[in-house]
Amino acid sequence: METAKLKKFAQFARRSLLEQVTAKLKLVLADESPARRERPQAIKKLEEAVTDQGKEQVIERVAYIWFNRFCALRFMDVNRYNRIGIVSPAEGQFQPEILADAKMGHIDEEMVSESTRQKIFALLDGKTPSQDPQGEAYRLLVVAACNYWYSAMPFLFERIDDYTELLMPDDLLSGNSILAYTREAMTPDACEDVEVIGWLYQFYISEKKDQVFADLKKNKKVTPENIPAATQLFTPHWIVRYLVENSLGRLWMLNRPNSGLIEQMDYYIKPEEPETDFLRINSPEEIKICDPACGSGHMLTYAFDLLYAIYEEEGYEPADIPAKILAHNLYGIEIDERAGELAAFALTMKARARQRRFFNKNIKPNICVLEKVSFSADELNEYMSAVGRDLFTQGLRETLQQFEEADNFGSLIVPKLTNVTDVLAELETKDLGSNLFLADTHSKVLKVLRMADVLSPKYHVVVANPPYMGAGGMNARLKNWIENNYSAGKSDLMTAFILACQQLTRSKGVASIVTLDSWMFLSSYKNLRSELINRSAIQTLLHVGWNCFPDGHVYNRGVGFTIQSSSPKGIGQYINLSNVPAVVDKRSLFRSKLEKGDILAVDSADFLKIPSYPIAYWLPNFSIFEGALLRDFWTSGGRLKTHGSDRYIRYVWEVSKNKKHWRRLTKGGEVRKHYGNEEHLVDWSDEAVKHYDSVGGLYPSSFQAKEGITWTKVTSANPTFRIKRDVAEYDSGGPVIFDKDFRCDFVVLAALNSHSTRFLLNAINPTINTQVNDVLSLPLADLKPDLQSIVGQNERNLVELSKSDWDDYETSWDFTRLPLLSTSHRAETLASTYTALRAHWQSMTDEMQRLEEENNRIFIGAYGLQDELSPEVPIEEITLTCNPAYRYGVKGSEEDRENRLRADTMAEFISYAVGCMFGRYALDKPGLILANQGETIEDYLKQIPKPSFPADDDNVIPMLDGDWFTDDITERFREFLRIAFGEEHYEENLRFVEQALGKDIRKYFLKDFYNDHVRRYKKRPIYWLFSSPKGSFNALIYMHRYQPHTVGTVLEYLRDFKDEKLKARKNHLEAVSISAGASQGDKTKALKEIEKINKILAELDDYERDVLYPLATEQVEIDLDDGVKANYPKFGDALKKIPGLS
Repeated sequence: METAKLKKFAQFARRSLLEQVTAKLKLVLADESPARRERPQAIKKLEEAVTDQGKEQVIERVAYIWFNRFCALRFMDVNRYNRIGIVSPAEGQFQPEILADAKMGHIDEEMVSESTRQKIFALLDGKTPSQDPQGEAYRLLVVAACNYWYSAMPFLFERIDDYTELLMPDDLLSGNSILAYTREAMTPDACEDVEVIGWLYQFYISEKKDQVFADLKKNKKVTPENIPAATQLFTPHWIVRYLVENSLGRLWMLNRPNSGLIEQMDYYIKPEEPETDFLRINSPEEIKICDPACGSGHMLTYAFDLLYAIYEEEGYEPADIPAKILAHNLYGIEIDERAGELAAFALTMKARARQRRFFNKNIKPNICVLEKVSFSADELNEYMSAVGRDLFTQGLRETLQQFEEADNFGSLIVPKLTNVTDVLAELETKDLGSNLFLADTHSKVLKVLRMADVLSPKYHVVVANPPYMGAGGMNARLKNWIENNYSAGKSDLMTAFILACQQLTRSKGVASIVTLDSWMFLSSYKNLRSELINRSAIQTLLHVGWNCFPDGHVYNRGVGFTIQSSSPKGIGQYINLSNVPAVVDKRSLFRSKLEKGDILAVDSADFLKIPSYPIAYWLPNFSIFEGALLRDFWTSGGRLKTHGSDRYIRYVWEVSKNKKHWRRLTKGGEVRKHYGNEEHLVDWSDEAVKHYDSVGGLYPSSFQAKEGITWTKVTSANPTFRIKRDVAEYDSGGPVIFDKDFRCDFVVLAALNSHSTRFLLNAINPTINTQVNDVLSLPLADLKPDLQSIVGQNERNLVELSKSDWDDYETSWDFTRLPLLSTSHRAETLASTYTALRAHWQSMTDEMQRLEEENNRIFIGAYGLQDELSPEVPIEEITLTCNPAYRYGVKGSEEDRENRLRADTMAEFISYAVGCMFGRYALDKPGLILANQGETIEDYLKQIPKPSFPADDDNVIPMLDGDWFTDDITERFREFLRIAFGEEHYEENLRFVEQALGKDIRKYFLKDFYNDHVRRYKKRPIYWLFSSPKGSFNALIYMHRYQPHTVGTVLEYLRDFKDEKLKARKNHLEAVSISAGASQGDKTKALKEIEKINKILAELDDYERDVLYPLATEQVEIDLDDGVKANYPKFGDALKKIPGLS
């Protein structure tokens, strides 16, 4: 079904109806409103509702009522269930058919009462004055139609004599009316299937759902009235068919093995072995099916179709079948009144489509909307005396009190009374009508018992797409209730419902459910899995994965499954659709796998062999987990939580290197194996450590400064493991495990980075969140000593390769020298040096690939996974920054990747050159030179007395559009290139740099350098760019050399540039413009440049006056310990804006 138009309409309709109902409410409640005179009782009820429920709830409810009615009337119009179009025009007409007929003097006497007909004719004939006679007449016709349908569908068309009529939208006839949009969206094609009602329901509440989720981010819990909107995910029809066919359909096929029903069940998974342990069915009327969160009835409407075929096959009279199905077979439970109405309507439409006279049969669908009902103690005592204390057991008393929060707990309520049907039947015989005080109590008792009856375990089949809500979003009462009654499923509403669905089924009955797949793997659902495996049998499981739920929920991973209660363990059939991209058509893939017989048969008892019992149905050999596990020798290091990252965590380049209270910190990071991601520091001063301890965020001292293994906890890619060195601490983003000796066992690190572990870890927890418990649950490979030696040495080499690569980039704490300047790769020209370096990088990549593949072969053999895995490692998974396939991905061509690598290498070369200009580095000595706060040129000269390329004296390097200054950054780079690679090939080398960059070197500095720098240093730059508003003046400083007078030095450069150099240039141009010897072209060119200089001078005057001079007089102090995020904004508009930092 094409849903885009339906979504747009439903969302618009809700906004429009809310707006119109709000306006009507204000109008009718005004002191002197006509409604107060003409409809005082309706006004009284309206005011009571506003007082009781709140104005917003009343508006929301009435808007929803009219939306449902208009959609229902349109659906019946299109399918010709209305004798005349109520909201739809006749062919070739524009106004609704019922109004057009009325204007011609024809009104259906059966539908519209005599008094109403007279009012309508008086309006249309002009006898009754009105500003909008046709609109008023049409409103009366719509109300009459709704009242007419009350007898057949009272759940949707309550008699309109209350305030809902008062709040009915005014504009129903214009081209912009709600009905015009209803007709446009609900086309005849859309209305071919009653499924359209479900889509409209989903979309109508979608914006409210968004609001509820926005409130959750503000820590507002979901209140009972918002639970329906917050917890809905619409079920695709093919998944509905899978659920119903493999529960109801399977039950029928077991009882009638030769049934032809199988021919129409395209999503049925035929049992592999004959079954004997199932519920016996003698006739179709016996089957009871319940959807405990029925929404708009999607599951039930397909169950209706299947049941119809069953009855038909059994030889029942077709005219009798719809009534039998609704009377005997189908039950729906809801807490959302409007959804319950739509479900009942959908089933009624199903029945009407099969039987023309169904509306006359007075059969109503068994849809129970749970309502909160409460009793006082005195009320119950008095009632008990009246009906007899022998009947009033403790179970009955407790059951009557269970529904005080039925709108909150919904189908999770398990009635305490076990013989509800018997008690209800007996109480229904009691006549308390003569006792005015007890009549209301009696009515409430019967209402509760009817709800309790629906919630009793009597169903052969329970089918559900349950509500979804994590424990964090639950209101306190709901959370408490679930913890006390469904402790194994307490982490989410959906998992509590999984257990509730089982409780609703008879012994050997089947629950057929679609949910998110998180319960299959996450450790927080371990007890739920244990309970499911030990108390029931998973008969089928369809692991859909991504794209299980349509319309905006593509990236919710889903699973459908059928479980038979009271049948522990057993062999089930599993189909995997989760190992393909989200864009794949899962319905077609399912059908294809069914046809090919690509179905796995697994004994659910095998899941109990895996720690935490994940439903890892695809494992070829569950005995892998029966040996030693990693947890037998390794332990969790806990985690550090600073409760203040901005205060306590920095990048390694932000602070002074001589500050000893900063320790390195691993906190996850990018996908990288073996070594790396050491780019943070954590404050480890006594005061900071005391703070971490006080907020419960500090791991034991025995784990501090110890060697172990770490990884990135949350990643959408495959988890990658690295050595955690003893010089680093760690936080929750980069969990750590330790062995008893606090040494990185290279065999274990190799195993963790192998394909085998990836495969096994995916079985334990295939989500993006790799927990410590998941890693510790991995089985250890039983390797012979010689293989351990090979693997261990391979991993040592891999760590060395990865460390060498990591340290080749200047953001590493241990960076010493740019590899391009290493004597190992040095050649005659820069181009040939790069070629040699590129060959070295390729050899590193090839060697890492070879070593990883050798380790893979060994571990695949050790785990016996030869049929599942191959040892080959794709080039893009060789996690070296010098490997372009990893660095850029493999979507583009190899040529594109090589060009990008060359360009980035030259940009890194330029960045290093700028570092040498500022004295951060030097050509004459490896490592950092000036890297502590406030260091000066004198400190530099102490380390490099005779530098081959001297550092800048004043820590200010102008970056302008010409060589206005001798220390201009472009000129200094040219000097650096000459010194680093010699004068002889200077022009050729500069050409190579510029060709790699794709632009002139000055243009690169002006356009790209600073953006590259900010990106390289992750929005925490060490070089800061003073820049005028339009970039006519730019000067770079190095923050570690910053002094309070540095801004004054920048100001001197600005004044020199503005007041001396630019004005001198302007004077020269003015002389040219009036020179007799100058050509006209030269004069014109001079005048244009003068105009440009005047604009620049105006810009720079403003920049000096408003920004730079005031800042220079402030003598701003910075403290590198505070970090760039705190220091950079101190300079305001003087510095170039950096999104998220300035």
